[in-house]
Amino acid sequence: MRTTLELPDPLFARLKARAASERVSLKQLLQAYVEQGLNATPAGEPRKRSAASLPRLEGALAIGGEQLSNAALFELLEA
Repeated sequence: MRTTLELPDPLFARLKARAASERVSLKQLLQAYVEQGLNATPAGEPRKRSAASLPRLEGALAIGGEQLSNAALFELLEA
């Protein structure tokens, strides 16, 4: 699909120079930047997190996965 973009001259010059330095066409560079922007998490939207990404302790103080429930954590705090 064809489209027209209006960019300020200084921005266009930087974009054209970047394309030349990376030895890609302006079209390829713009397409990569648009895809990168669309794949990024929007600023106002929190990232999805899971327990797998949380840090884990090793050794005597390690807490196993079965101890990560709210009830188990409260028991640890009361002990």
